[in-house]
Amino acid sequence: MDENRAFLEVNDLKVEYVTKEETVHAVNGVSFRLEKGKVMGLVGETGAGKTTIARTILRVLQEPPAELRSGQVFLGGQNLLELTEEEMCNVRGSRITMIFQDPMTSLNPVMSVGKQIAEVIELHNDIPKNEVRKKAEEMLETVGIPAERYDEYPHQFSGGMKQRVVIAIALACSPELLLADEPTTALDVTIQAQVLELMKKLNQENNTTTILITHDLGVVAEMCDEVAIVYAGEIVESGSLEDIFRHPAHPYTIGLFGALPKLDEDTEWLSPIDGLPPDPTDLPPGCRFHPRCDKASEDCACNAVGLREVSPGHRCRCLLVKDKEDPSCPN
Repeated sequence: MDENRAFLEVNDLKVEYVTKEETVHAVNGVSFRLEKGKVMGLVGETGAGKTTIARTILRVLQEPPAELRSGQVFLGGQNLLELTEEEMCNVRGSRITMIFQDPMTSLNPVMSVGKQIAEVIELHNDIPKNEVRKKAEEMLETVGIPAERYDEYPHQFSGGMKQRVVIAIALACSPELLLADEPTTALDVTIQAQVLELMKKLNQENNTTTILITHDLGVVAEMCDEVAIVYAGEIVESGSLEDIFRHPAHPYTIGLFGALPKLDEDTEWLSPIDGLPPDPTDLPPGCRFHPRCDKASEDCACNAVGLREVSPGHRCRCLLVKDKEDPSCPN
């Protein structure tokens, strides 16, 4: 593996959903790098393409209608998109796992939770069968569920407990990369805090690289080292947690923070972003955000722009942001 190459590297990812009636441009040239053991937050509104990015990395897109137009996904220097399906089956569950958004539909209702954990362990580990149950019981204990509940079924668990089971399944084989798709959306605040604390603990203990998909900037602040803001299938801003939270540069990112209430400020009205995300079957020309941006000019509507480096490691896709290497760019 090249020492200069990140543990996870995604290059120019483009995914479309094609039907007879229309083509949905879900992911439009997404690229990012993530170091081993780091946690990246993918943040954006519903329909921005966050889940499609994660499903493409795991190669579980439904084809058709999904079509991968271009891209590379390197994990430890190996391009996952070039592997055969048989080779990819050995990667899923062992090297890469995913916590799906809804634990209610992620679990098999006619199979005990213990057996669902044991199935993953048995598939990806060469250990005696009598050791498989013991290992599955240990995973239940790890996520805070008594081993005695091994033979119980999903309907006997609360929403928060189901999510813990899903996390146990995802982490059963100590994956190198964890994709977490809004793992706390359906949970109440108390259980959400417990699940996030569990994920943070396991990340630290196993040095697991994590991509966390969420709408919640509070969760990002709690969990992430790096942040990528996604809009209309593109990363419009990326950088460290401090870059994004203390020095947001893109009007969309600034708008997201403007819509959040602040406990230390007496504000009568919040500042929401006007309008709705664009129709992914008919994306606007130029900057995708310009129809909703109060700083947009004619150039924004005509000219697309790539990610510009605002400061080391902090990149932004906006004509109004000055590139540190190009002083001629407008302020």
